[in-house]
Amino acid sequence: MMKRTFQSGPTSVVAAGTGLVAITYGVVRYGFGLQLPVLAREFSLSSGVAGLVAAGSFAAYCVAALAAQRLIDHRGARVVLRLAAFLAAAGATTVALASTTPVLAAGVLVAGSAAGATSPAMVVAVASSVRRPLAARAQAVVNAGTGVGVAVTGVAVLAAPQAWRPVWAAAAVGALLAALVVDRRTAWPGPVPPPPDHARGASLRRACAAAVVAGLGSAAFWTFGRDLVTTTGGLPGRTTAALWVLLGTAAVLGALSGDAVRVLGLRHAWTLTAGLSALGTALLALAPDQVAVVALAAALFGGAYTALSGVLIAWAGAVRPGTAGQATATLFVALTGGQALGAAATGLLADRAGALAAFWVCAVVLLAAAGIRPVGQASPSRSSTQASVNARRAQAW
Repeated sequence: MMKRTFQSGPTSVVAAGTGLVAITYGVVRYGFGLQLPVLAREFSLSSGVAGLVAAGSFAAYCVAALAAQRLIDHRGARVVLRLAAFLAAAGATTVALASTTPVLAAGVLVAGSAAGATSPAMVVAVASSVRRPLAARAQAVVNAGTGVGVAVTGVAVLAAPQAWRPVWAAAAVGALLAALVVDRRTAWPGPVPPPPDHARGASLRRACAAAVVAGLGSAAFWTFGRDLVTTTGGLPGRTTAALWVLLGTAAVLGALSGDAVRVLGLRHAWTLTAGLSALGTALLALAPDQVAVVALAAALFGGAYTALSGVLIAWAGAVRPGTAGQATATLFVALTGGQALGAAATGLLADRAGALAAFWVCAVVLLAAAGIRPVGQASPSRSSTQASVNARRAQAW
């Protein structure tokens, strides 16, 4: 039975996994920022309060990701997948039924944490189901599900701007269904103890610093981007929704991040993706009232940020090819921890100095992240190959 699942399941695992990432990242994690204009009006949210809610969601992601690592070691990735589905469904249902700000915030926090459990479970599911030559690309495709979710949410906002509750209700159902397919189609490995500390490899300090700074700078676009062009720029709600569909569509190009690392090398790929993320943020601050400029900013940021997260995966594999799973988890927690701080700081800065000033600061922060480049790393191709070999053995992240 397990052999038949392994042979027939890779395509369905990748497809359903992409759907699960689309829901847990693109809809219930980043959906709050996309729907912020209507939520702010309905719940009377200031920029500061909205920033704190988003920060709480990002922080909940970090807690879930750290807990997922321990659960994978002791209980296996299948348990973590089921936890992710439960958190997404519970949080999305809470948001859909919310009538007060505290209930809304609680739902956003719980739903946001689901992504922290989804990624580690899906890395194991893909590594266990897809043959090694195709595993790296399959991981990139699943990771790009974020863009699919953002685009779908944008379409929903475009079609019915005020009907945000059905979007969250549908996300709750979709998360359960997608997780069910992955659960049934994956040849799950059992839990394996983590390797000893001396076997983990080189330090991740530089990579973690780059991830934290990138998170700080990227929080503005994800959390307040649509609110900026709607409130400050004065663009119609339907227009901004269409622009965020473009952002999500461009984010799907993050599936090409593995090819970017292979062609450009790790150092140049990181500088390029962080630099383009900064450029997208700066363009949004420069002309939030110009549709063409906002469209360019959304496309640049969407594609660059998703590719940046893929470059972080490659960076983890280059630094610690023997424990790439754990290293990737660490860098994603650092990235999201930076976003938690960035969302709160951006909201508070916007209240005091104005939203445009806050976005310019975040663009500069992203430029600083581009300057924290990998040094003395192994060849990405060799590292990624070795990482894929050891991913099945490590069965983490």
